[in-house]
Amino acid sequence: MQGPGAPNPAIFDSDGFLIDPAVWSESLADRIAQTDGLGVLNELQLGLLLALRREYARHGTVTALSHVCHLTGQRSDCMQHLFPNPRAVWRIAGLPNPGEEAKSYL
Repeated sequence: MQGPGAPNPAIFDSDGFLIDPAVWSESLADRIAQTDGLGVLNELQLGLLLALRREYARHGTVTALSHVCHLTGQRSDCMQHLFPNPRAVWRIAGLPNPGEEAKSYL
């Protein structure tokens, strides 16, 4: 995530995850998504990101993305239809680096 218009790299770790989830905003999520080639996030994508952030705040750990889909009334595979991969969802949601083991599941 380098170059003009890219989110400030100083707020990301070496793997591209947000260091402090408290600085996340919908506009930052949009900038991350655009930098990653996804374009502007739609309402459904933003809703899923917000639900994922709520689950992370509640449990403090990696949450099954299918569960987040269920919580928002979507099919269990909704994330894979709206984002390129689980790691991208986690990054765009502004959640911190989940660690090496968890990243293998993302």
